[in-house]
Amino acid sequence: MFNQLDAPQSGETTLTMQTNFGDMKFRLFPDKAPKACENFITHAKNGYYDNLIFHRVINDFMIQGGDPTGTGMGGESIWGKAFEDEFDIDLRNYRGALSMANSGPDTNGSQFFVVQADRVPAMMLAQMEGMSEQGYPFSAQENYKKVGGTPWLDFKHTVFGQLYDGFDVLDSIAATKVGMGDKPVNEVKILKIVID
Repeated sequence: MFNQLDAPQSGETTLTMQTNFGDMKFRLFPDKAPKACENFITHAKNGYYDNLIFHRVINDFMIQGGDPTGTGMGGESIWGKAFEDEFDIDLRNYRGALSMANSGPDTNGSQFFVVQADRVPAMMLAQMEGMSEQGYPFSAQENYKKVGGTPWLDFKHTVFGQLYDGFDVLDSIAATKVGMGDKPVNEVKILKIVID
């Protein structure tokens, strides 16, 4: 049975995101989010993300990057236009999820975020119980209890990858000092994304 939080299996697509804070390693889910994966992999191979900053960092929430303008207002997909969301019952915004940033339904471009929240509010966990018919099966509830995340973003942002190594790097980026607009005071950079 598929579990997003499992270690990568032999033959799966993985990547290493090299940053000036260290490396983060992700497994990708091209079978479940083919367009988001194709877009991200192609941009990575073309060097689109090289030397871009994480322009929005919110501790206990997420880190966001992928915008060549560094403002949160730019970037485009490999097709030159927005592409549709790809939601899957098995893919969730758990801690470490690699998800597409957007400005509403079906507005995916090049921006992405990594969920850093390591817990879900108790009230929200309580609400999930008994909601298996509404898209929160027991396995998802258990995973959110175990690792944390942002369930309110499920089915609003396409999850297409999962961090499996480098949580210390994620946490140190999230803890960096930020200024106006949650932008880090000192640049946090993606040096390169290598498809393994």
